[in-house]
Amino acid sequence: MVPVSPRKDELEGKSEEPGLAPGGISPMQQLERREREAEEERRWLISICRELPNIEVITFSVNGISSLEPVSHCHNLSELYLRKNRILSLNELFHLKHLPRLRVLWLSENPCCGPDPHRYRMTVLRNLPNLQKLDNQAVTEEELSQALVDGEEITAPPTKQNLENSCLKSSDSNTTESTTETESEHLTFTLEETNKIREQLGMKPVPRDKFSSFSPRETDGSRKKRNNILNAVLLLMNELDTEGLEIIHQTVGKRLQALQKKELQEV
Repeated sequence: MVPVSPRKDELEGKSEEPGLAPGGISPMQQLERREREAEEERRWLISICRELPNIEVITFSVNGISSLEPVSHCHNLSELYLRKNRILSLNELFHLKHLPRLRVLWLSENPCCGPDPHRYRMTVLRNLPNLQKLDNQAVTEEELSQALVDGEEITAPPTKQNLENSCLKSSDSNTTESTTETESEHLTFTLEETNKIREQLGMKPVPRDKFSSFSPRETDGSRKKRNNILNAVLLLMNELDTEGLEIIHQTVGKRLQALQKKELQEV
């Protein structure tokens, strides 16, 4: 009888099952791992706010953010852009009630907005009466007066039950909606938000007719990761003095020269 040698996978105690990636990880496990990593990245991004009490403008649109508690530490905050995140409950507004300088809030396209836009807007204005602009619409004196009647007073941060109820409502409303997004919906920043960032960098605003999506060669994941890093850098820049900004300016200049040189060599 011819001796049969054990296969390599038998020696290692592993089976090469169909559908498994190298290392025995299934596509579903890979997806779950990426989701966990993305969630950790989102938590890190919003947690930066705790260390930036003097920040004045925060742009976190389309970043999967679910809690506003870290923002409550930013006492000089005047503008907050949170469009299209995962904020489930309007009780999260409690964390913004003690920010006296907050004048601009963009919260649309979050689950907390609910099916009744009037109730949502009135509740926001009742709890944040100093706002001058909500969801890119100017706030009027008539609205502030009406908010005292139609809006709900929020006296505590969201509880676990609040979030569970909001999550159920959000799931029910999403079952009838298509999960396919158009390319325009993939944009992480609106024109106004993009120009706000360019202004912080000392760059000229982008004209409306020149505004378009990011490069189609980028994946959705890499685009979001890049934008998360950009947001973090912009937040930290607001904490730097003249000397620190000069160092950043010189470093960025050198980095740009190196990248441009590399691109010319590849042509």
